[in-house]
Amino acid sequence: QVHLVESGGGLVQAGGSLRLSCAASGRTFTTSAMGWFRQAPGKEREFVGDIRWRGDTTYYADSVKGRFTISRDNVKNTVYLQMNSLKPEDTAVYYCAAARADGKYDYWGQGTQVTVSS
Repeated sequence: QVHLVESGGGLVQAGGSLRLSCAASGRTFTTSAMGWFRQAPGKEREFVGDIRWRGDTTYYADSVKGRFTISRDNVKNTVYLQMNSLKPEDTAVYYCAAARADGKYDYWGQGTQVTVSS
């Protein structure tokens, strides 16, 4: 079991920045990747990006590429989502998730609200 806790959400003006954190605990050695997802009101949850648990390979959705950066601190077992040049359409609840060896995201945090005002 992997336990995830997100933090860092809040209200920011368009063009501003926020950094989300996701602290992982438990059987993190079984994790192959850590991902960020988001869900806006009335929409389905969508993939934002992820990072391999070992190594630095990252992947991003086209909608955030060049604006968002995912990084990882293995000592703290924490993954970060740095969000720059935020847009109102980035408003959503952001979730971090941990993938098992098969790549399936089975463990989820409780989510943190990000609101971008125009």
